[in-house]
Amino acid sequence: MLWRISRGNIFLRQVEIDEPLEDPATGHEIYKTVFVAFFQGDELQNRIKKICAGYHASLYVCPSSLPQRNEMLKGVSTRLEDLNLVLNQTQDHRQRVLVSVAKELQNWSIMVSKMKAIYHTLNFFNMDVTKKCLIGECWVPTKNIPAVQKALSDGASACGSSIPSFLNVINTSEDPPTFNRTNKFTRGFQNLIDSYGVASYREANPALYTIITFPFLFAVMFGDVGHAIVLVCFGGYLVIAEKKFMGKKSSSEIFNIFFAGRYIILLMGIFSMYTGFVYNDIFSKSMNIFGTRWSVNMNKSQALKNELVDLNPSFDYAGTPYFIGVDPVWQLAKNKIVFLNSFKMKLSIIFGVSHMIFGVCVSIINFVHFRKYSSIILEYVPQILLLCFLFLWMVVMMFMKWIMYSAVTREMGNEVKFGTSCAPLVLIYFIDMMLFKQPDEVKHCEKYMFEGQQELQYALVFGALACIPVMLLAKPIFIQCTRRMKPNVRSNGDVNQAVEFEENPESEEKAPLPHHEEAEEPISEIYILQTIHTIEYVLGTVSHTASI
Repeated sequence: MLWRISRGNIFLRQVEIDEPLEDPATGHEIYKTVFVAFFQGDELQNRIKKICAGYHASLYVCPSSLPQRNEMLKGVSTRLEDLNLVLNQTQDHRQRVLVSVAKELQNWSIMVSKMKAIYHTLNFFNMDVTKKCLIGECWVPTKNIPAVQKALSDGASACGSSIPSFLNVINTSEDPPTFNRTNKFTRGFQNLIDSYGVASYREANPALYTIITFPFLFAVMFGDVGHAIVLVCFGGYLVIAEKKFMGKKSSSEIFNIFFAGRYIILLMGIFSMYTGFVYNDIFSKSMNIFGTRWSVNMNKSQALKNELVDLNPSFDYAGTPYFIGVDPVWQLAKNKIVFLNSFKMKLSIIFGVSHMIFGVCVSIINFVHFRKYSSIILEYVPQILLLCFLFLWMVVMMFMKWIMYSAVTREMGNEVKFGTSCAPLVLIYFIDMMLFKQPDEVKHCEKYMFEGQQELQYALVFGALACIPVMLLAKPIFIQCTRRMKPNVRSNGDVNQAVEFEENPESEEKAPLPHHEEAEEPISEIYILQTIHTIEYVLGTVSHTASI
């Protein structure tokens, strides 16, 4: 560019700087090139300056005489030495400061965290009129009120404040937030329940029952003594060394999840050891502890000729079951998978339906506590009847099949009727019952397990279908009729009611706080909520049973 604008009337020399320079604005390393240009005339000088300004080049004045240039070079060299000396001294001083700071960094981090927590908490407070005191409102458990008062007095005395801190209990008709007191054992189970949803104030806390039901249902699905020992060892190590892990702040999110659920893992392992002992499984191998109840009634030559032997329960079975759990002979049976899968599926359905019925029964505690006796008849009764008419009947058919049918040939005249060839499929029975179909006829077998089963199943299906409109409409209609009978219902925010609670604080602890009634909501919203609740319950029971 310089050659073109000067038409060749310029002498240029350039040299690249080997060492990169640090950009003071960004801190990045940049490479520079030094060039010198010789020319004549003021007009050409102006053109060269414009080109240099366009390419962001830095211009330096060069003296015309040699002594001046030598003097200028000495001055630049002296300044470079001074700057290098200052930089070295600064770097040494920074190193000493950082070494001294590193010794106190952890303490300073703790102090900063405490100060940030204090200011974060103080930001929730409000200033009073005189701007000398801070006023804060919060929910406090009743048992913790003395501890809060003591903390306020200790804080005021520690900081030497002339104004004492005090606590006033304010009565309100609002529902407080749910607080469940936990310890290190129950905290993991409570967090598990809270991940699905937090119960309303003073409702029954399902975490108490989850301590047993959750690890047991896990053990039903994961019954193996070998794998359970691994879980017990891992959970036991976390429990024994919990103080060591609590003192360390781990940044691993996965480890923190495992450590928070250490007692859950330990219980899951213990329960899995029990169910694995019942399933007779240890790393998918059977244990012959009490001796099998089956025997092969043939000589050695006959046994060697047959690679697979079908054991006949009429001759090869001792007649008494294995002492506990599954007989180890099933490990060698060719129909092992069919038998065990069917057995475990039936067990899971039995425990799953029992668990669903128990969950519905727990709702009675809430209805009685909040004195919603009408909900027991209008909600609980149709819900429990729907479960019993459909899914509990399926469980009953499983037990009837186990009791009535046997693989052992009977000496009486019903050996075919109650043999393995006539044993019904409970799932097919249940599907035919829902579709109002009759099972297929099998030669020498009865269609149903007992007389009158078809009529009974029709009655159960119609009864279950009748429960759905009751759950859908009964409660909204009852609330609507109650409003017409009592149009002037006093709300929770009544002044006299608040005065009653203030005069007798002891009764406030014993009696439940007033709960918001459905009368506060429009009747249209009640119908919508009841419809959603009914659909969710009916589809939930079906999907839960299907997933089992």
